[in-house]
Amino acid sequence: MSTLMSGAKMLLECLVREGVDCMFGYPGGVTLPLYDVLYDHHIRHVLVRHEENAAFAAEGYARSTGKVGVCCATSGPGATNLTTGLVDAMMDSIPIVAITGQVTTKLIGSDAFQEADTFGITRPCTKHNYLVKRLEDLGQAVHEAFYVAASGRPGPVLVDITKDVLQGQGHYQPVTAIHLPGYKVFTEGHTGQIRRAAQMIQEAERPLVYSGGGIIAAGAAAELREFVELTDTPTVNTLMGLGSLPSEHPNFISMPGMHGSYAANMAMSNADLLIALGVRFDDRVTGRLAAFAPHAKVIHVDIDPAEIGKNRAPDVPIVGDVKRVLVKITKVLKENPAGPNEKLTAARRAWWHQIREWKQEHPLHAVRSETEIKPQHLMAEIDRISKGEAIVTSDVGQHQMWAAQFVRFNEPRLWLNSGGLGSMGFGLPAAIGAQFARPDKLVFSLVGDGGFQMSIPELATIASYGLPIKIVVMNNGHLGMVRQWQTLFYNNRLSAVELDCFPDAEKLAGAYGFKGKTIDKPWQLASALDEAVREPGPYLLNVKVTPFECVYPMVPAGGAINEMVLGPPQPVAVPAP
Repeated sequence: MSTLMSGAKMLLECLVREGVDCMFGYPGGVTLPLYDVLYDHHIRHVLVRHEENAAFAAEGYARSTGKVGVCCATSGPGATNLTTGLVDAMMDSIPIVAITGQVTTKLIGSDAFQEADTFGITRPCTKHNYLVKRLEDLGQAVHEAFYVAASGRPGPVLVDITKDVLQGQGHYQPVTAIHLPGYKVFTEGHTGQIRRAAQMIQEAERPLVYSGGGIIAAGAAAELREFVELTDTPTVNTLMGLGSLPSEHPNFISMPGMHGSYAANMAMSNADLLIALGVRFDDRVTGRLAAFAPHAKVIHVDIDPAEIGKNRAPDVPIVGDVKRVLVKITKVLKENPAGPNEKLTAARRAWWHQIREWKQEHPLHAVRSETEIKPQHLMAEIDRISKGEAIVTSDVGQHQMWAAQFVRFNEPRLWLNSGGLGSMGFGLPAAIGAQFARPDKLVFSLVGDGGFQMSIPELATIASYGLPIKIVVMNNGHLGMVRQWQTLFYNNRLSAVELDCFPDAEKLAGAYGFKGKTIDKPWQLASALDEAVREPGPYLLNVKVTPFECVYPMVPAGGAINEMVLGPPQPVAVPAP
């Protein structure tokens, strides 16, 4: 016999049944019934200092584990502050469930205090959303929300619950099955297309695996590795896919795209077959779409049929879960091995030789200076300490790209960044979510001096919970990526990009009760990072780097990805008269 309980208790019962052990939020008037029952409940509530950061922290939890992250906020401004995090999760296919309070049902539409149309506002930036105005609908809505968030292409789902539902009394009925007739997930892939793909892979002379965040979302890293090793195919991982094939794997080239390596971009441009796995042919990867991979046939595997043909029409489209599809393609290749073909073997050898030549011609080089700290040097030192095993969260901008170039990730779910939306302020709260999710892991929050100042309030959260996050600020005194574009494409007219005031790191950290330091000399860098890692609690390290460094390679806007700027403009020698 079911027990009579309030709507707020019913909500927590749903969360427990969904395996939730931690949620990130900020209370308010209409969520008081929820916080009252949370008072003596075993689900851990983490009090962040801004609702946007609750969503980012829930993302950090989800990105680092694959589980659904949970955040909650009150009505009106609380709910609207979640919106950036919801868009971010939508763009990067991250499973989170946002719980928001709403004014009582009879007040909806009356412009009541802290009323906002949360349901309408969040419709375009969630995978699905619910407005619960009846207690008997609550359990079904919450369980459906978790199912929708985690299944198919993952994404954010919002459940907006009126205060009278949270206060109401009713009987919880366990939900044993989810029936959503209009929501279909295709997981297996078409058998005929899988066979066609296998044949094309066997016949290609210059194949390239182009793998993305879908590999990580599907938990398909092991299957990707088996496939790559069976076929001995060179592989690039997108910004969202880093770690899906270990950085140290001999078949891994690097990241492609706007700030990808010369070798990766040249391989994309010269391949005769692109095996696109869990990617969306994003503009930051493709550059000028009409010139992208002009010689390549395309096999595109993705669980979201809307992505197939959206930007590049594939020759072999396969709608399905990339993990299951890779298992099937690998099985076909093993059961039907290609016969001996000297011409093809020679072509494959030549292809690998060419890729190695490209890597040697223009390697990613961690530039160092004897007088100033170079950003690349900073990333190389973080890589030295992390050994491809630490969690690294980043904000958005130059430091994000340098980290993607120089920091190794030998497992999935170690590299957490805002890829699609590019949201500043993401790095610090994402690290909070990741550290709660994986307390055994070393967590670096690598942020710029711009994004860090958007999330400074979360130092209080880190201090309050004693989270041993190592916050590393790459401080170049500017909004670095914007400054880079103004330098290169706007005649160096630096407009509104200088950050001329930054707090004293030691005093700032000390005000919250933990240690901090500022360094500006290259010989200080290694020992300062080692000291930060040895510290058992949180640590704030402000690293002053060269202010006018640019990220290279760089594909200018509108350029093809093989039209890279490989370094700063060189002065033109003028002959003597």
